[in-house]
Amino acid sequence: MRVLVVEDDIPLATILERGLVEDGYAVDLAQRVVDARHNVESNDYDIVVLDLGLPDGNGLDLCAELRAQGYAVPILMLTARDSLSDKVSGLDAGADDYLTKPFDYPELAARLRALVRRPADARSPVLEVGALKLDPASRRVWLGAIVVPLTSREFSLLEYLMIHSTEVVSRTDLLEHVWDANYDGLSNVVDVHIANLRRKLAGPGGTATIETVRGAGYRLSTEEEPGEVKDQS
Repeated sequence: MRVLVVEDDIPLATILERGLVEDGYAVDLAQRVVDARHNVESNDYDIVVLDLGLPDGNGLDLCAELRAQGYAVPILMLTARDSLSDKVSGLDAGADDYLTKPFDYPELAARLRALVRRPADARSPVLEVGALKLDPASRRVWLGAIVVPLTSREFSLLEYLMIHSTEVVSRTDLLEHVWDANYDGLSNVVDVHIANLRRKLAGPGGTATIETVRGAGYRLSTEEEPGEVKDQS
């Protein structure tokens, strides 16, 4: 999952980035409204954490602007303004949730998990594709009755593949949602993580595979389709 954090308090933004990365998110930071606009226009985010007080504008106005443009990504407003009228204004502007400072990071993380499950039909409390199950809340994966241990990045990669299990997912899609803007596009990081996932999903009792669709990307499968030749390279 890729997150845009719009926050001009650099120490706080750094803390948020560190925690989110440890939880397996890809994180981009913006300190101004103009930077946030550029990021949203250039990247496809799964969630936005938006501060209200920014050096060159108001996060409330930016939220309303994004909604007016049809931008449907979940938005969590993060601000020191804690009056009821401020909360109502934020929600009326199109925010999905509102968290006041100071806050505890575990609460913010729980709210983000709830938000990314809420808007899309494919996002349920537990994702299931065949015998494969993934719980975003506990960050655990099972293949049948067997728990599959994954790193944070592998978990995020598998989560995106499961959400889009009926589609062929391109390398670009994976990079945009699982890695952040600091990724070196010349490396083979996607291939390495796909190979690691394949190995773990092919363990005892494993029936899940990640197919390579040449020239297109990857597709998650949990059963053989008659007559189809699968490329595991």
